[in-house]
Amino acid sequence: MKRKIKGKTVLLATHNEGKVEEIAALLGPLNLNLVNAKQLQLVEPKETSNTFAGNARIKAHAAAKTTNLPALSDDSGIEVDALDGAPGVYTADWAETENGRDFIVAMEKTHKMLTGLGASPPWRACFRCTMVIAWPDGYDMIFEGKMEGTVVWPMRGSQGHGYDPIFKPLGSEITFGEMDRWEKNRISHRAIACEKFCAFFA
Repeated sequence: MKRKIKGKTVLLATHNEGKVEEIAALLGPLNLNLVNAKQLQLVEPKETSNTFAGNARIKAHAAAKTTNLPALSDDSGIEVDALDGAPGVYTADWAETENGRDFIVAMEKTHKMLTGLGASPPWRACFRCTMVIAWPDGYDMIFEGKMEGTVVWPMRGSQGHGYDPIFKPLGSEITFGEMDRWEKNRISHRAIACEKFCAFFA
């Protein structure tokens, strides 16, 4: 039986305002009433899983249980083939410093590891996005998106966020970091996951 979203209200289980804006645009065709975790001052749960789906589930179920609303969360990251899929679920962790997250540090670490291994370009990689919608009764559904591409060096562009300046999507001559954010939003791994979500709930 197809699960429906009653009342059209969905909680986005994130405090990231940029992500809220992106997801709201991508889910526009469903005409949902979207609220987010920052607006409701929800505590962010610890992401203790070693999989994207596991971490997305933790966030979605915690938010749904707290608010009694269906809650949508995502977990995403970059996987580099020559690094056996790293950083993967630890994508944000590679950016952690004493002064907070610094993704230039993370990108430099990625390049250093690739050259340290003697891996030759092109360095194949992909961005993954796993979205989970959970209901207060504990039921959930998963929608996944994947964008293939390569890691490039040096960093290119100042748009986007995270590892965008070193990721060139398949078929493109520019990196996510050089791409207009709305153009990226149209083709990204998150866009692919949201497209599946919209198709299911249309």
